[in-house]
Amino acid sequence: MADEAETSSRDFSNLRLEDFLAMSEEERQALPKARLKKMQKLAALAERKAAKAVELEADAELQQQRRLEEARRIHIELDPRLPPPQSCQLRDVFASEAAEWIGRRVLVQGWVHNIRFESKKLAFLDLRDGTGFLQCVLTDKLCMTVEAITLFREASVRLWGTLREDARAKGGLELHADYWCIIGPSHRDIEMILTHESNPDVLLTHRHLVIRGRHTSSVLKMRSIITQCFREHYFDRGYVELAPPTIVNTMCEGGSTLFPLDYFGEQAYLTQSSQMYLETAIPAVGDCFCILPSYRAEKSSTRRHLAEFHHLEAEMPFITFAQLLQAIEELVCDVYARVIHRGGELFRELNPNAAPPKRPFKRMDYADAIEFCRQHRIYKDEESRTPFEFGDDIPEAPERRMTDMIGEPILLCRFPIYLKSFYMQPCADDPDLTESVDLLMPGVGEIVGGSMRMWDHDELVKAYEREKMDASAYYWYTDQRKFGSCPHGGYGLGLERFCCYMLGVAHVRDVCLYPRYRGRLTP
Repeated sequence: MADEAETSSRDFSNLRLEDFLAMSEEERQALPKARLKKMQKLAALAERKAAKAVELEADAELQQQRRLEEARRIHIELDPRLPPPQSCQLRDVFASEAAEWIGRRVLVQGWVHNIRFESKKLAFLDLRDGTGFLQCVLTDKLCMTVEAITLFREASVRLWGTLREDARAKGGLELHADYWCIIGPSHRDIEMILTHESNPDVLLTHRHLVIRGRHTSSVLKMRSIITQCFREHYFDRGYVELAPPTIVNTMCEGGSTLFPLDYFGEQAYLTQSSQMYLETAIPAVGDCFCILPSYRAEKSSTRRHLAEFHHLEAEMPFITFAQLLQAIEELVCDVYARVIHRGGELFRELNPNAAPPKRPFKRMDYADAIEFCRQHRIYKDEESRTPFEFGDDIPEAPERRMTDMIGEPILLCRFPIYLKSFYMQPCADDPDLTESVDLLMPGVGEIVGGSMRMWDHDELVKAYEREKMDASAYYWYTDQRKFGSCPHGGYGLGLERFCCYMLGVAHVRDVCLYPRYRGRLTP
C-alpha cells in the first residue's frame, strides 16, 4: 500500500519515452491509466517507425549499390581556366542589390539544408551558412559522383559557381555550380532522427540538431536581436550595465525555489535575482541594469516556466511609483519598435500578425483584478468553481484568461504585502498593500515584476523579523538604508517570456538554445 501511495503521489507529466521503455511491466502498470495509455501509444508509434525504417533502409541500400557502381567511374575537377572566385558569406550576397552579384563567380561554404534530385543529371542543393540560405544547382557530372549520391542533409560543403538571377529562388538568386566538394560528411541517420511526427521529448533530446532548422535558427537570431535592442534602450538612456554574482548566500524571492550548492564547504545558492546587488550599485553609478541567468527551483511545468532563465533587471534611484510604471511601459514599447526595425523581414516571417502594444497600458489594482475574476466567472479552482477572494494569489491560467479577456497590456498594481517579497515598499495610504506591479501581456501573461524598494532602515529590519529572516546575512543590503538612502525602485523582465510575446511563440522552451526545466538536463 505504501508503494502504491508513493506511486500515485509522483508526478509523471515529464515522463520521457526512453524512461518508459526502460520500465518493467510491473512499473508500467503502476502508472496512472491516462499516462500509461499515452506512453503505450507513443511506444507503438516508435516501434512502427523503427520497422518502417528497417524496410526503407533495405530497399534504399539495394538501389544505392547500383548507383554507386556507376558513380565510381565519374570524377570531377576544378577548372583552372575559370576566373578566380570571390569568397563570401551568404549575408554578403543578400545584403545588397541582387543585380550587383549577377554573373559573378563566387566561393561559398556551409551546410546542406536540403537536397533534391530532379533527374540523374540535375540536383538542387539548399545551402545554409548561418547567415542565410542559397539555392545551388548541380548539373551533369557534378551530381553523378559518389560524393553526390551519398550526400545527406547537414554535410558541410564548399561550392564554386556563378550567381544567376532566378525569380523562383528565394532572394532572386541561385548558384550554378562548376565545382563542389564535401568538407565534413553527414550520416544517413539524419533522415530518420527527426521527422514531422517526432514528439517533444525527441525534439528536445536532439535539440543540437533541431536548432539547425530554419524556424528554430530564426528564433535564436531574433532572440539575439531582441537582447541587443534592450541594451540599446538602456544605453541610449544613460544606464550602466553591471554583472552581479550568480553564486550567492542569500535568498531574494523565497527559500522554496532556491538551488543549493556546496561552495568550498559553505552553503550557497544559485541566484534567483540580481536585484539586491543592483540596488547597492545605484549610489555608485545611478540607473543600472543587467542581463544574466537566474534560477528558480519551481515544481511548475507550465509553458512559461524554466529552472534557468535570462533575467533582465534594472534599478533606478529617486523615482516614484508612477515613474516606475512609466519606465516599464516605455521599455516594452521602445524595445518593440526597435525589434521591428532591426528584425525586418526575419521578424515578419516569424510573426506576420505582430502588432505593437498600444499606449497607455491599462493600470489595474490587484483588488480590481479579484473583482474582475469574480464577475467574469474566472475561478480559483475550475473543477470546484471556487471564486477568488481578496488575498488569494492568482495562478497562471486564471491570470492569463483575465488578460486575454481584457485584450491589452495590464500593469497590475498594489498587491497585498504577504503575497510579495519582504523588500517591497508598503503603500503610503494602506500599509497592508505594496507599491508593486506585474506587467501582463495578452497571450503570454506576466513578463515583468517590479516594485518600489523599502528605503527606511527600521522598516526593513521589521520586514526581516516579519519573515523570520537572519538579517546578519543581509548586512550589505541593510547598509544601503544606513548610508544615504533614497526612494528607489526597479523591475525584472523574463527575456524568454518577452521573446515569446514578440515572436508569437507559445512555449518558453522554444526560444532557448538548450532549455533547462524539471526533468530536462540534456543535452
